Amino acid sequence: MKHRRILLALVVAALPFASPSQFLVNLAMLTAVSALLGQSWNIAGGFGGLTSFGHTMFFGLGAYAAAILQTRFGWNPWLALPVSVLLGGATGAVVGFAAFRAGLRGSYFALVTLAVAETFHILANSLDITKGGLGILIPLKPSLANFQFLDRRAMYAVVLALLGLAMAVTAWLARSRFGARLVAARENEDAAAALGVDLVRTKVLVLALSGAVAAPAGVVYAQSYLYVDPSIAFGVERSVEMLLVAMIGGAGTVWGPVLGAIMLHLIEDTSRGFINAPGFAPMLYGAALLVIIRFLPNGIAGLRERFARA
Repeated sequence: MKHRRILLALVVAALPFASPSQFLVNLAMLTAVSALLGQSWNIAGGFGGLTSFGHTMFFGLGAYAAAILQTRFGWNPWLALPVSVLLGGATGAVVGFAAFRAGLRGSYFALVTLAVAETFHILANSLDITKGGLGILIPLKPSLANFQFLDRRAMYAVVLALLGLAMAVTAWLARSRFGARLVAARENEDAAAALGVDLVRTKVLVLALSGAVAAPAGVVYAQSYLYVDPSIAFGVERSVEMLLVAMIGGAGTVWGPVLGAIMLHLIEDTSRGFINAPGFAPMLYGAALLVIIRFLPNGIAGLRERFARA
């Protein structure tokens, strides 16, 4: 059964490569980016129980890393991928160490992440290196060496590779001893500490891992649209999207963020065909989340367990 699910997922993921429509391929790429970001939130929030309202900070750092390194310093944009991983991981470790050493948890930690993300937003609006509110325009030089593609299928392949790595990380968490310590801390921190789990170290590591997974998505976005500004990079809407993708699909599962990303983009693009009004899609997101919380507390991924019990 497991191999069938993997084979089905591979077939579905490969369908956009056969499509002649760049619009559909672009839609598939954006869905995969959402799944990648949702997977990063899932690592910290789903497995570690660290509810973050400011996860867009990692996405934004990756996007600005790609834009600044090539426009200001002349670096090859492919190098932005490993740099973003290091930058996202280091930021997650610093934020986590400061918050967890202070004993913050739950809503207090969530508000700290929101404040840090907003701080980055303000800095991006103010600093000369980011060109403030004007943003950074990346010159169009399409080529494989320059990490720019006229055919969206090439970038889609890059996002799929990153998503595959992120899913491998979550699959490892689901089976590893480190993942077991995370779940123990998520369920009951006092009991986990009594059993010898180093709570600060464990939570700092998972937040760093989560940041390292999220940041490359910002690089891909910057290289796809060749423009970054503070609202795109650090807008709170991106953090909300990550949270919704993981919660609707199934937090703490390997496939949940993928299912959640597909569901959200289906809602967004289907609703746009009926009512193309600002704020309508987010309203439907909220309605979908309420339905999931009421009838599927374990998300779409939890449907299989419910059917198995039935």
